[in-house]
Amino acid sequence: MTTPDLALADEAREMSAALRALAMDSVQRARSGHPGAPMGMAEMATALWGRHLKIDPADPRWPDRDRFVLSNGHASMLLYALLHLSGHDLSIEDLKAFRQLGSRTPGHPEVGVTPGVETSTGPLGQGLANAVGLALAEKRLAAEFNRDGHAVVDHRTWVFAGDGCLMEGLSQEAISLAGVWRLGHLALLYDDNGISIDGPVAGWFGDDTAARFRACGWSVIGPIDGHDVAALDAALRQVRATGRDEAPTLVICRTRIGQGSPNRAGTAKAHGEPLGDEEIALTRAAIGWPHPPFEIPDRVRAAWDRREVGAAAHRDWRLRFEAYRSACPEAAAEFERRVMRDERPAGFDARTAAAPSAATASSAVATRKASQQVLARLGPALPELIGGSADLTGSNLTDFPGCGALLAGRIDGRHVHYGVREFGMAAVMNGLALHGGFIPYGGTFLVFSDYSRNAIRMAALMRLRVVHVLTHDSIGLGEDGPTHQPVEHAASLRLIPGLEVWRPCDEAETAAAWSAALSGPPRPSALLLSRQNLPAQPRDAQQQAAIARGGYVLSDRPAARAVLLATGSEVDLAMRAQQRLDALGCPVRVVSLPSMTLFERQDPAWRDAVLGRGLPRIGIEAGVRAAWGGYGCAAVLGVDTFGESGPAAALFEHFGLTVEALVDQVQRVLARPEPAGGAA
Repeated sequence: MTTPDLALADEAREMSAALRALAMDSVQRARSGHPGAPMGMAEMATALWGRHLKIDPADPRWPDRDRFVLSNGHASMLLYALLHLSGHDLSIEDLKAFRQLGSRTPGHPEVGVTPGVETSTGPLGQGLANAVGLALAEKRLAAEFNRDGHAVVDHRTWVFAGDGCLMEGLSQEAISLAGVWRLGHLALLYDDNGISIDGPVAGWFGDDTAARFRACGWSVIGPIDGHDVAALDAALRQVRATGRDEAPTLVICRTRIGQGSPNRAGTAKAHGEPLGDEEIALTRAAIGWPHPPFEIPDRVRAAWDRREVGAAAHRDWRLRFEAYRSACPEAAAEFERRVMRDERPAGFDARTAAAPSAATASSAVATRKASQQVLARLGPALPELIGGSADLTGSNLTDFPGCGALLAGRIDGRHVHYGVREFGMAAVMNGLALHGGFIPYGGTFLVFSDYSRNAIRMAALMRLRVVHVLTHDSIGLGEDGPTHQPVEHAASLRLIPGLEVWRPCDEAETAAAWSAALSGPPRPSALLLSRQNLPAQPRDAQQQAAIARGGYVLSDRPAARAVLLATGSEVDLAMRAQQRLDALGCPVRVVSLPSMTLFERQDPAWRDAVLGRGLPRIGIEAGVRAAWGGYGCAAVLGVDTFGESGPAAALFEHFGLTVEALVDQVQRVLARPEPAGGAA
């Protein structure tokens, strides 16, 4: 007679074998992919998804589901197999189309493409950092919305990660923040297989991982046998007993990459290439899986099916939420608005909320200060706005009155102290946005956007509403010198598809930038803001409205002979040059381009009307000239070298960003025998 324990063990063996088979068959069919990690993590997945993960395959976006993040995203076939077998809307035909153009099973998981995928992973370490943001969002929302007897926010974030994720420096930033925030509902299952692309990692990865995590304030379980489902189940039960305000948990799972493959298991050959037909046949025999490719027996499908248990968990939450709505109607309505519908408050208009007062709109102010003034107006009206800075709060000016600090022991604040962790900040912000209920923003110097660039790119890829406040935007920051003076950064950020880049010239344009960041379809924004004061520019109502189109005529002249195109601090330079040229009998148009990325999406008629036809164009920006290549400029005043250390005024003089230099450049362009630039 078969005992219950043996029956469960047999069931777990078959469930794990199904994952291995789907992984190796899909990779083989695609002739591309990574079979080793899915095969090595099969029992880890069986224990978590089969016994502990709270999901509803019929509604993979319900608010109180557990979040699962596959940080080692190259193991994507493990996730796709799990989604298919658990009952999500992912068919066996989708698995057969693995890595094919237009399929729902791309090479690395992509949120919005595959139902049940919580975040796009691939760049190693970012999934782990996203998970820290997801767990922070859960803890922060629980503190804000839960009431005695009404726990409407009560879910966990689970992460699978391998050696590669933990080798990336970003992982240290993420685990350090998770520890200090005591994210007890976060658990990392570490696939400790000792193999990466180049072979055994012992030659280049000798960390004491358990000690490292303990030093960062984590609890550690293991090492345990990552192929023993009973041991994994016991560890996960221990994790589930962890309270929200306790330490996050690392579970070290000792595994063999490519487990089950007679000749590839435990080797780098299992990592990133198909096993081959012969080895797959041997593996089928070794794991006791006699079924043809992509065939799953009914008993195994039944064992994996999470639809009934998921629907029950979801139904229980809905009943609890209805009781919550009866007891706390205002809080329930706010939760629905923010978390379930992602809507702005009733009557909230981003343009009106961000608009400067008449008193400040005419004063000279650094755009970083203008941004803080906007935040002071937005903060009380938009409770989902959660900000922060990478240890530069007093420079980025990302806090606002009444925001409160979010730091160790104070999770209810709205201004996050990330410490000197630019990359970690950006990736955690992505997690906050992915979770729902928050619009995150974070600040650092523009030059340090290099540290966080890949997380900014991932925000654009995932179409997340996050705002990067990047101050000290040019050589105008002065004495800190070339290490801190961004020259190529504005141009570089504008190259990221889907990232809205703003470089406003005064408070009115700064307010418009914030308004745009909070409006319309979700997308990330980068606000490049000055350290130095910039004068307010005069505008009529029509020009004020035109800021929202990214580029507009700020000051025109009848019979203009040239067009000056400028951004940020150089707009005032263009305006002063226009006055000088007036006196010389040489009228010119001044165009402000606070957001080239937005302006380039406007209809051709608007762009032509702003830029003019048949007039030479001169670009002005304290950055690399190459950024202006698409504007048909006859000349560009810019900075194609690294900066220097010195007062801002002296630097602008040194680099030729002056009224005199611009006037001279215009005259030289107009003196050319043939019209240059400015054509259609």
